[in-house]
Formats: sequence, C-alpha cells, structure tokens
Amino acid sequence: MSPIRLFERLLHLVPVLLGISVIVFSMMALTPGDPVQIMLGESMSDPAQVAALRHDMGLDLPLGARFLRFLGNALTGDFGLSYFHRRPVLDVILERLPATIELTLVAIVIVAAIGIPLGVASAVRQNSWIDRAGTLGAMLGISMPGFWFGILLILTFGVEFHLLPVSGRLGSDITVPAVTGFMLLDMLIAGRLDGFADALRHLLLPAFTLALPMAAVLMRVIRGSMLEALAQDYVLFAEAKGLRRSRVLGRHALKNALIPAVTVAALEIGSLLGGNMIVETVFGWPGLGRLVVEAIFSRDYPLVQAAVLLYAVTYVALNFLADILYTVLNPRVRL
Repeated sequence: MSPIRLFERLLHLVPVLLGISVIVFSMMALTPGDPVQIMLGESMSDPAQVAALRHDMGLDLPLGARFLRFLGNALTGDFGLSYFHRRPVLDVILERLPATIELTLVAIVIVAAIGIPLGVASAVRQNSWIDRAGTLGAMLGISMPGFWFGILLILTFGVEFHLLPVSGRLGSDITVPAVTGFMLLDMLIAGRLDGFADALRHLLLPAFTLALPMAAVLMRVIRGSMLEALAQDYVLFAEAKGLRRSRVLGRHALKNALIPAVTVAALEIGSLLGGNMIVETVFGWPGLGRLVVEAIFSRDYPLVQAAVLLYAVTYVALNFLADILYTVLNPRVRL
C-alpha cells in the first residue's frame, strides 16, 4: 500500500470517530438521571450549592456548547474531571486499563489455542467425531450468554470444587509493587513465581469466559476456509510432489485459510473489549469494563464518553490493521 493510499484510509477514519463521539455524547445527555442529584443526594436543598456544582461540571451550558468543549478538549487528550472520582478522567482510565488489556491478551491466547487447532482438525477430518464435537462445541459457545457461562464456571470451579478463585486479580495475602500495572509481568519482574501462579489462577475463569464465543466463531471460520483451501489445485499439487502432510496443511492450506480469519479476528478482538464489561462485572475484575458500568450508574458523563471513545478508536484501529495484514497475506488484494 502506498503512503498516499494509507493516508487516505486514515482520513476515512475521522468521520467514523466523529460520528461515534456525537452518538455517545447524545445518548449520555438523553440518559435519565441527574449527576448533580446523585452526587449531592439529600443535601440538594441548597439551590446555590446545586447551581455552583452545575457550573463547575459544565452542565449549565447548552448541549451544543458542551459537545464542542468536550470535542476540543478530547483532541488535546483532556477529557475533563470524573464526576464521581474527582480526578482527571485519563488518569482513572489508565489506572484500570492494564487489567483489561491483560485479561484480553490471555483471552486471545486461549482463543488461538482452541479455535485454530480445532478448526484445522475439523476440516482435515470432515464428518468425523472430531468435526461433529467441534461443531457442537462451537454452537454452544456462540449461543451461551457470557454472564450465564461465567456464573456457571463460578459455581462449578469456585463454589463446588474450590479449584479457582472467582473474583479479583490477586489473593489477599499476596502483594507486589506495581511497575507496569500488568500483574503477571509485575510478578515476573519481582521474581515472585508464587504470585505469578496466583495471578494466573485469577485470570483463568474470566479469560475463558471471554474467549469461548470468539474461539467458537474462529473455529467455524477456520474450518470453512480450510475445506475450501484443501480443495484447491495448489494443495493437490503439493501433495502430488510428495510433501509431508503437516507441511501441506501448515504452509499451503492454513496460510490461505487464515486470510478470511484475519478480518473476523479483528472484529472479535474489538468485541472482547466491549464484552468484558459483563465479564468484569460478573467476576469483580477491576478493569475498564467494570469502571464503565459503574460510571453509567453514577451518570459520570466524562468518564463514559472517554471510555467509549477509547473502545471506538481501538475497534477502528484493529480493523485498519486487519486490512493492512490482509494485503500482506494476499498480495493480490489492493486497498
């Protein structure tokens, strides 16, 4: 892709992000509930105090002026003060973001470990018991709501068998200095293998809950793409040359089967960030998703707007990177 074409694609993202900003701001403005009333509670009897707080929060401005101020400040990285935390919104988000990124990365590893091998095995052994079991598992993974599956895992592995913790990032008896905010990495930096194992145990249930739907989708996409690739002439020619079966599957069939999976994976990774709101709430995970849910209930407009805008930027960026990777995997495609 030429630099000019790349710049044009980047410019196309601007109206998308602007539209998302308008929608999010409008929905929060139309949401029932008054943040001033929530903050003051019973002490709202003093009109002067109410008016001063509204002015301090910018709620006395017209809706259009509030949006323009929000947009102008956002372009400079200033999302204002959180109504509830009374701290800069960006600081609050950056404090919770590592927990969400860590959970998402572990979920992606689980997705790749389950979806790709199972998809390949189902295609290679089409209509076998492996294929039928994989298809049934994929249907269940796509169909089960995340909150229900998470509660089921909690009841099974936490309450019934006491194998895994069901909330938080660490046990109460383990502490470690925060260096990066990523608990697994911080434990390795500190040389605490016991803490690393404990942090990993806390990650397993929420990560698996988050990964199951995406693994099911990826498995079905890989299976369909592999079946199509295995029927192509270049695969038959490679087999006729006497190449090992594993090399034919990995270097020829799977490489081409991954092309449609790239786009699906980008969309699903974006969904992981959005879906973790439910998963983090169910497992008490102190990440960005749970923070957004709490901010919605407290009508913390600046925090919700900034977090959703971050989700949107991440989602758009992932799709943009998927388009670029698509051209790398398939040089015949030009964007």
